Amino acid sequence: MPKEVLHWLQPMTDGVYLDGTLGGAGHARLILEAAAGSRLIGLDRDPAALREAAEVLSPYGDRVSLHHATFDQADQILQQLGSDSLDGMLLDLGVSSHQLDTPERGFSFRHDAPLDMRMNPTTGITAADVVNQTEEAELLRIFFEYGEERYSRRIVRKIVAQRQESPLTKTGELAELVRQAIPGGRKPSRIHPATRVFQALRIYVNDELGQLERGVEIGISLLKPGGRLVVISFHSLEDRIVKHLFRKKAQGCICPPRLPVCQCHNVPIVKVLTRRGVKAGDDEIDQNARSRSAILRAVERC
Repeated sequence: MPKEVLHWLQPMTDGVYLDGTLGGAGHARLILEAAAGSRLIGLDRDPAALREAAEVLSPYGDRVSLHHATFDQADQILQQLGSDSLDGMLLDLGVSSHQLDTPERGFSFRHDAPLDMRMNPTTGITAADVVNQTEEAELLRIFFEYGEERYSRRIVRKIVAQRQESPLTKTGELAELVRQAIPGGRKPSRIHPATRVFQALRIYVNDELGQLERGVEIGISLLKPGGRLVVISFHSLEDRIVKHLFRKKAQGCICPPRLPVCQCHNVPIVKVLTRRGVKAGDDEIDQNARSRSAILRAVERC
C-alpha cells in the first residue's frame, strides 16, 4: 500500500522516521524520496532483510541507519542514536514476501522444507520445536487462539499421535497431516486447509501479538506532537489489537457518567485518523494478491 502509506504518514522535509518492519525497504525508500533531507531509521529482526535493505538504501548514505532489532525495541535504538522522538513510524506486520518465497525458511506449505518459521533464524524456538514438544493443551490453545482454527482438537490429536512415532520436521508433513485431520480436507478449496495452523505457529514462534502490543505503545510514546504512526495488519487478530490500542489512547475522560467533575484526569494522547481502516485498491490487489487482506490504520500524536 505505497500510496496509502505516504498519504497517512505525510513525511516532511528534515523529519525523522522509523520503519519498524524494514523488509525489502520498499516503504523506506518511498519515505526518503518523498521528504528531502529526512532521516530513516530501519529495524528488522531478519538479518537477510537487513542485507537486502542495505543495498536498496545505499544511495541515501548517512540519511539511513539500519539496526538488527524488533520494533518493540525502538526506544532502545533511539536512545543509542542520541534521539528521543520521531516524526513518524511505520509498521507493516506479518511475514514478508521474501520470507514466504524462500523455501528453507519454512513459512509456506507450498514447499517441503524444514519446519522453522523464525523471522530471526539465529535465535529462538522453531515451529518443529513447538509441534513436537508442546503439551497437548497448550498446542490446542495456540491453534485455537492464534489460528482461529475450528478443528484444532482434531489436528492436535493427530499431531500427538504422529510425534509419538516420529517427530514432524517438514512443512509438507505438517500440511498433509492437517489435510487428513480436517473433514473434507482433500476437497479443492480457495484456502489451503493448513493455512490457519501455519499462521498460528508463525505467530507463536515469533511472539507477533505480544510484540505488536508493546511496539504500538512504544511507538506512540516516541512520536512528537503531530507525529504519525501507521500500521498495516493482515489478519483480524492483529487488526483487533491495533484498533483497540488506538481507541484506548484516543479516549478522554473515563469517569462514570454520574460524577459531576472528572476525577480520572485522562486525556487523549492521539487522534485516530482512520476510523474504519483503509484497504488496498483494486489495482494493487490485481498486481499483488497478498494485499487483499491488508488493513491500514493511522493515528496522530496530540
